[in-house]
Amino acid sequence: METPGSQSSLHRANLERVVRAVRMAGSLTQAEIARTTGLSAATVSNIVRELKDGGTVEVTPTSAGGRRARSVALSGDAGIVVGVDFGHAHLRVAVGNLAHRVLAEETEPLDVDASAAQGMERAEALVGRLIEATGIAPDKVIGVGLGVPGPIDVATGTLGSTAILPGWAGANPRDDLAARLGVPVYVDNDANLGALGELVWGSGRGVADLAYIKVASGVGAGLVISGQIYRGPGGTAGEIGHITLDESGPVCRCGNRGCLETFTAARYVLPLLHSSHGPDLTMERMVALAREGDPGCRRVVSDVGRHVGSGVANLCNLLNPSRVVLGGDLAEAGDLVLDPIRDSVARYAIPSAARQLSVLPGALGSRAEVLGALALVLSEMGDSTLLDGAVTTGAPALT
Repeated sequence: METPGSQSSLHRANLERVVRAVRMAGSLTQAEIARTTGLSAATVSNIVRELKDGGTVEVTPTSAGGRRARSVALSGDAGIVVGVDFGHAHLRVAVGNLAHRVLAEETEPLDVDASAAQGMERAEALVGRLIEATGIAPDKVIGVGLGVPGPIDVATGTLGSTAILPGWAGANPRDDLAARLGVPVYVDNDANLGALGELVWGSGRGVADLAYIKVASGVGAGLVISGQIYRGPGGTAGEIGHITLDESGPVCRCGNRGCLETFTAARYVLPLLHSSHGPDLTMERMVALAREGDPGCRRVVSDVGRHVGSGVANLCNLLNPSRVVLGGDLAEAGDLVLDPIRDSVARYAIPSAARQLSVLPGALGSRAEVLGALALVLSEMGDSTLLDGAVTTGAPALT
């Protein structure tokens, strides 16, 4: 038995600190581990040697600042994680290892009218197919991250009634998928997972406070405060789409009038172009046409950016993030949408907050949420299993 404060318990704690740092970063040099954990270089060197001998980490030669260094990553035999992302019209699944490498990934269309049970059946089948494609035994799966486009009750895992997917309100996708796959499942809304994906691998790297804004069938924000996703006690933090812009505006699906969503979401803005571009226009196509110079599409994209910027200004005044990352199809418009966002922030945000803010497009595109689902598992899983040697597999940077 380890006594708190004993030499053995301190050693165990240091092992866990190193494993946690490597697990969250994917790979680090020993010098980076020392800076991240606060441990001395000698202690890190000894711990890395011990973890390498035990098969927990792999050490490969690299360079840092022009000098030779050693890169430390969790072993490819340490297990795999799965990310599942449900969108308004798609299902995307990715399988990755603990060294932050994606081993298999696939997307298929999803009938938005499908029930939660049908969606889970599709997810179960696709997860099984991708794991089989990797050649890794299913019992090597440590956990699954699950993203859904709606508010999640953090205590129960239940999907809220404002979810965009019809027929899913009140469902518990976390428990359902866990029962089907026989492994722990961690669930969150798509905006939070987009924020986590961009924080770990994309445009949010290196910052501790950011907001990820996703404009699609709805509008949501994933909030990162001091390096952690902020969900709020009920799991509804970040519902930026329901900030009121005009009390006399269109009726929103939430029952209020003039919400940000009614001026920016696809279901509201695309009909503005139906008479000139037809009823089959998508957000992706509108953005492409805007980039090609279509005046109507450019006007709508600019208007959407201006309204999103009003919501971002509110976030600046309340939370003072250092970075806002725009995700979804709208981000592909580049400065056509980013400049109007920046103009609105400059106009409506407190000047000191606006000056400190950078507004960037997401780097991960449509993969942000599924990669965030992988990151969710990596952030939630404990280190004891890895240290106790309970899992082992073979596997082929995040690509």
